[in-house]
Amino acid sequence: MGIVKEAIIGQKSEFTLIVIGAICIFISLLTDSFGWLLFIPIAICGIPIIWGAIIGVVFERDITADVLVSVAIVASVIIGEYEAAAEVAVIMQIGGFLEEATVSHANSCIAHLQGMNPTEARVIRDGKEEMVDPESLHVRDIVRILPGETVPADGRVSEGTSSIDVSIITGESTPVDVTAGDRVSAGTVNMYGSVDVEVDRVGKDSTLARMARLIEEADANKSRIVRTADRWAVYIVVTAFAVSVVTYLLTQDIYRSVTVLVVFCPCALILATPTAIMAAAGNLSKHGILVKDGGALENLSSVDTVMMDKTGTLTAGKVQCVAVRSMDPTLTDGELAGLVASVESRSEHPLGKAITEFTGSWDAPEDFIYVPGLGVNGTVGGREVFAGNRSFLRDSCPECFDAVEEEVSRQEEDGFTVVLIGIDGRTVGYAALSDTLRPSSRFAISQMKTQNIKSILITGDSRQAAQRTSGLLGMDDVIWECLPSDKLRIVSKIDCNNNGCMIGDGVNDAPSLKKATVGIAICNANNDLAMESSDIVFMNDDLSRLPGLIRMAKRTLLTIRIGIAFSLILNTVAMALAVLGIIGPIVGALVHNIGSVIVIIASAMLLRYDPWEVTDGSESTPADTPYRCE
Repeated sequence: MGIVKEAIIGQKSEFTLIVIGAICIFISLLTDSFGWLLFIPIAICGIPIIWGAIIGVVFERDITADVLVSVAIVASVIIGEYEAAAEVAVIMQIGGFLEEATVSHANSCIAHLQGMNPTEARVIRDGKEEMVDPESLHVRDIVRILPGETVPADGRVSEGTSSIDVSIITGESTPVDVTAGDRVSAGTVNMYGSVDVEVDRVGKDSTLARMARLIEEADANKSRIVRTADRWAVYIVVTAFAVSVVTYLLTQDIYRSVTVLVVFCPCALILATPTAIMAAAGNLSKHGILVKDGGALENLSSVDTVMMDKTGTLTAGKVQCVAVRSMDPTLTDGELAGLVASVESRSEHPLGKAITEFTGSWDAPEDFIYVPGLGVNGTVGGREVFAGNRSFLRDSCPECFDAVEEEVSRQEEDGFTVVLIGIDGRTVGYAALSDTLRPSSRFAISQMKTQNIKSILITGDSRQAAQRTSGLLGMDDVIWECLPSDKLRIVSKIDCNNNGCMIGDGVNDAPSLKKATVGIAICNANNDLAMESSDIVFMNDDLSRLPGLIRMAKRTLLTIRIGIAFSLILNTVAMALAVLGIIGPIVGALVHNIGSVIVIIASAMLLRYDPWEVTDGSESTPADTPYRCE
């Protein structure tokens, strides 16, 4: 009932025509003196159907179900069955109204994202607050967002702390804590504290605007099975005309011929695919998954190989220090970590920042020197500390270098990035760093195994790093040191049978995402090209949703096939009854529309289907913390 209520509100004119037509038919049935009222529903409900059929045939060269209905209405008028013509027109209009109601409801689950931008923004200019239209904001403007207000543009927090409801973007229900330096996106909601945000993306470049563009690209008509249904619809129309003519020639009963035209309309068959795909896409959008191409869901249901990028997809894309090891018996690991963190605290290098974050506390260095491309050194507590690559430590701390370098080589063989550490001319240890696996990666890979789906890692990383990641996740195969052209070639070869899926997040993945039968992009702040090249977009980095996405694709295809089979069976049975004279035009119209509504209701059930629900004991939730190799 909620769907119909929304439709009545959104389609008042169509609903009004149906009510007027139904009232006219009801009055005409009460007394013969008001029989002329039947021409009103024929005009207001029937003529739009007839005109639409003419437009389709003459201008669009498209034979649709409206052709059969139009002929049935005209034929009923010619033979004097005005009541049948009026009832067929009204019933068809009711069926179309209900179909539009359900499709609109499914679409609304995605389309409402486009209306999430606030109508005003509080910008700080010359020290004063000013309310402006968000469309007038410029890059580097400072906007102040109070508790309960919607973020008007993408940017970084410049002042203040708060929690942001990001469910509209990522589907996560838990608010994300933000402070100075953290990114926020347009359309998200500030929950608690007041924050000032420096705008860096406005208008069509904002996250919400980009999402809206992706949503608008969703087109169920790209599905192969949709095109198949359209071809069947043409054959059905031709068959219906042939059966109608033969029926009249054999029985000389125009009523039977008209009924054949009414019941044989392929509305249910044509509606089975787009309604199912749009309902599934609406469901997925609530969980942070945007379906750009409806055909991707059909294709994903038959995928047996998933190819995945490493950095930013399976991993967080941020190097983290996992260990600091001292090879000097007079110096503990903790003491060495404190010394190197003190020096690296002044460094802007990502590796230096990772080491500093790993330690947590340190003393400020007395002096600091950065040697570009080599490393850093400084004085801490009267001791000169060095940290950097082999060349830097070999020259500055040659004592004990060979012994430490041998251990460092073993760590690198295991896929770690290593920073050597020296003190007062002697190499004493190292820091091991690694890109951290996403908490959901291992879960996604293990669940794909239960679905008999092969996983392959395709990365530009070195052999050691690639094999280490693949081994930790239990992937089936790994290909390393791939340039974008190499990835494209590999995807083309593996995907030659149209059963491959590519998942990536970077610009270098875009060609492969475009080439694969199904391309899935992991959204981040700087991967517009990957998102534009993909068929499906994960608006967060939660790969644990991947197995559920595949289950949703399979359920969607099953729903489509059941809908098509049901419509064909129903049309065939109804046609036989019409030929035998058991049902007439009015009952035929009722049967036809009941079939369409049943197909739509079955598709709408996908809105409530939960593909992430645990179905057997083999499934488990992903870990809450990243995997690290100590």
